[in-house]
Amino acid sequence: MTRSDEKKTAHEISVPFFWPMAAGVELGETALDMFQRNMKFVGLATKVDHPPEPEWATPNTVILATDTMRLRDFSAPGASGVPVLIDAPFAGHSSTIADFAKGQSLAQTLLDHDIGRVLVTEWKSATPEMRDFDIDKYLAEINVAVDDLGGRVNLVGLCQGGWMSAMYACRFPDKVASLVLAGSPIDTNAGEGPIREMAHSLPLDFYKELVKQGGGRMLGKNMLAGWKNMHPDKQYVEKYVELYEHVDDPSYLKRTEHFESWYENPVDLPGVYYMQAIDMLFKQNLFAKGEFTALGRKLSLKSITCPTYLLAGASDDITTKEQVFAARDLIGTPKKNIVEKLVPGGHIGLFMGSHTLAEAWPIIAKWQKDNGGA
Repeated sequence: MTRSDEKKTAHEISVPFFWPMAAGVELGETALDMFQRNMKFVGLATKVDHPPEPEWATPNTVILATDTMRLRDFSAPGASGVPVLIDAPFAGHSSTIADFAKGQSLAQTLLDHDIGRVLVTEWKSATPEMRDFDIDKYLAEINVAVDDLGGRVNLVGLCQGGWMSAMYACRFPDKVASLVLAGSPIDTNAGEGPIREMAHSLPLDFYKELVKQGGGRMLGKNMLAGWKNMHPDKQYVEKYVELYEHVDDPSYLKRTEHFESWYENPVDLPGVYYMQAIDMLFKQNLFAKGEFTALGRKLSLKSITCPTYLLAGASDDITTKEQVFAARDLIGTPKKNIVEKLVPGGHIGLFMGSHTLAEAWPIIAKWQKDNGGA
């Protein structure tokens, strides 16, 4: 390099690929630290927006694979008793919500509190070939799983898995020893939550068009956009501000990346199943009215007579407490055999919040043993 080259500034001798380092030469130590922090943030933000697929936290075995699900068995070796079957939500996110992380696993919590046999439905993301699957298809395959487990289960319905579990309990009451409905919309007209408002304010053609755009499926990415738009400040601004503030906190970053692996990887739904849920359940509220037909029979919530536990979040704006607790007056279970529990927090916290898992679910586990022979 000649003396004249040495006199050139870093910008003048840099090529575009090396410009960040060349700029850093002139920024000075403090500014360079800021620059490096900003570059680190950009990389982390990219990971948050495009994370790897979520993983199961607790060892388990797939014991059944059908068109719609993989049935995952978390049971302790040699365990006996009526199994607990967790019907995970099939509403756009992975079933790993039931086994999210160490210390945030509903499946592990039940095992830790003397429930020997625990299983979870892992709903498959809908392929183009699954676009015509309907609610009957899912109920029928739950029935296959229950029969494989001995023909009788303690059923736990999480969120949208709750109305599916309640439908199953209506259709096959003798196969359900006890029923837990956690954050489950049974009467979708109850309360004043944003989901209810959207279901009624947007015309059916809006949802049909989304399914059409998805080639007969409701694509998870479109549902994810809708959820984010319920809280745009949080999802598009605050999340990244908090990430920037914690860019040097490994513990925070690990938790955030783990959550986003679940949140940012939505699953696709069959168009027929999705439209039935929107139209018949959320717009017309046919299930609560006793006018929904499943597997050839009109369902009556009065057919449910097993012990039932209703769990709701005080600040849940996805499934309001009114939608959950309405089941008390709709099902046929004697009031003395119905438990209603309102816990602090929002929707997701019902299933993987450390406080609710530590405080509420151990009580539910004991209730399952006492009332369902788990």
